[in-house]
Amino acid sequence: MPTGISLPLDQPALDQTISQGARLRRTVHPSGLRILTEWVPGAASTSVGFWVAVGSRDEDRIAYGSTHFLEHLLFKGTPRRSAMDIAVAFDRVGGEHNAMTAKEHTCYYAKVQDRDVDMAIEVLADMVSSSLIDESEFDVERRVILEELAMADDDPHDVAHERLTEAVLGDHPLGRPIGGTPETIEAASRDQVVSHYQRYYRPEELVVTVAGALDHDRVVDQVLRALQEYGWPLHTTSAPVPRRETARQDLTASPQRRTVHRPLEQAMVVLGTPGLTQTDPRRPAAGVLATVLGGGMSSRLFQEVREKRGLAYSVYAYASQYSDQGLFGMAAGTGPTHVPTVISVMKEIFSDIASEGITDEELARTLGNLQGATSLALENTDARMVRLGRSEIHLGEFVDRDEAMRRLDQVTVADVQALAQEITSQPLSAVAVGAVEESALESVGQSVAD
Repeated sequence: MPTGISLPLDQPALDQTISQGARLRRTVHPSGLRILTEWVPGAASTSVGFWVAVGSRDEDRIAYGSTHFLEHLLFKGTPRRSAMDIAVAFDRVGGEHNAMTAKEHTCYYAKVQDRDVDMAIEVLADMVSSSLIDESEFDVERRVILEELAMADDDPHDVAHERLTEAVLGDHPLGRPIGGTPETIEAASRDQVVSHYQRYYRPEELVVTVAGALDHDRVVDQVLRALQEYGWPLHTTSAPVPRRETARQDLTASPQRRTVHRPLEQAMVVLGTPGLTQTDPRRPAAGVLATVLGGGMSSRLFQEVREKRGLAYSVYAYASQYSDQGLFGMAAGTGPTHVPTVISVMKEIFSDIASEGITDEELARTLGNLQGATSLALENTDARMVRLGRSEIHLGEFVDRDEAMRRLDQVTVADVQALAQEITSQPLSAVAVGAVEESALESVGQSVAD
């Protein structure tokens, strides 16, 4: 029976043909640096990612927001390139470049034509290995980040989901905001961010993933040459850093109900419970559950809340999964006076799935939805590059398209109902942002089933 491809940290090389004729290769350098590529037949573009398995959950209490702060600063220049030089390098070839800070990783990435891969690798390697973190640029970027946080705080969607994550995950490090807070950013010092940079940006922490039109050996040579030229100690022998523990960590949080008062025309309401970890074998079932519940226009939430009752324009369910915890949620934007009704409908629909299950037709429709979405996403080299990074950093396993389809096909109606029963019995938290009173959340009990 087909299975995923294991990625042991002590395996120096891997070369395997995967679905759709693509080729997966992996090199683990003696320095601990890991380089993974996926050659995609017929691709004309290439996506490159430089990953470090450090995110907001890894920050010291006095330096919350340092990971995101550092992400900004790596675009501000090196001894060889100014911030303008970095921007021009990609603009002149029509490429894209950016970065993302998450709770458990940071990634600096670019997408270019196949002829510009060497340039993308060289510039990203320079940024990651040799950032100046200039004092004057530090203060400028502090202001930029404060504006970014202010922008997020003006968005009720962002506020609601941030507060819900805090409510569900409590004092777990995953419950902290990725960007820090205005207070922690104001208090951040250059020394704190430099210390964070020096601690984590090392060969044994780095993973480079490249997908699209490429030659693996050339990619490896270019990455090694660039990092050595920019001063990284690749001559030192080291094992890659161990992956995170994946045993589910207990939460100390109790169910919470929070309202954030804002003078808005619409209220954003979200309900959430603890969910699955990212290595839980039931993740395909969780994908089916979230899709049946609120993953599209034919989902139960969409049909009941929007189509039948006209109570919302946007309504959906989602699952966020991390190494040792997760979150399962439902969300809707509705008129402030409709918040109690929407909450009741959400709970009722989810409880119905737990008690009665889903239909065979719903399962078949949802499997088609998820398998189609997976296939379409893999038309994009960005998605393939990200899949490589997540596989190496978090999962320790690569799952190609065919294996992903097979795992979805194994999901049964009984699997979905059993998972729904487990999740609906978990502590339920609720957040509403808008012109709402705390009494609007009175129907939220200890769990969805209450």
